[in-house]
Amino acid sequence: MDILLNKDQIKKIIPHRDPFLLIDDVIELIPGERVVARKKLSEDEEWFKGHFPSFPVQPGVLIVEMLAQAGAVCALSLEENKGKLAFFAGIDKTRFRRKVLPGETLTLVVEMIKKKGPIGVGKAIAYVGDEKAVTSELTFAIGE
Repeated sequence: MDILLNKDQIKKIIPHRDPFLLIDDVIELIPGERVVARKKLSEDEEWFKGHFPSFPVQPGVLIVEMLAQAGAVCALSLEENKGKLAFFAGIDKTRFRRKVLPGETLTLVVEMIKKKGPIGVGKAIAYVGDEKAVTSELTFAIGE
């Protein structure tokens, strides 16, 4: 798939920066509706050194953050939200369905399912290949 947004372009939309910018690129974007982003998990990721030293596994909470960052790209790509911030307002129905390991690539899909004023909900799924790794509903609030 072609890259629609690279890291430099993502940085123009969301405020996250290294070491906490956790998505590599965006391959699909319908502002305010749907986004598909990716994260290639290098064996050199800092967190693998301690989670767990004898069996490195991607921390689930960081996968949820990756999904949130992808969702923020979607929400903040709307003209009326440019220059604003997207904050977590809730994390619901989260399920960790498989281990994610160094060397794998996560495909992060977020579809906006509700919006009322500055509050919205995204249905979020992280895949490794065709397998669901994490599913969640993420509630966000758009603010200054």
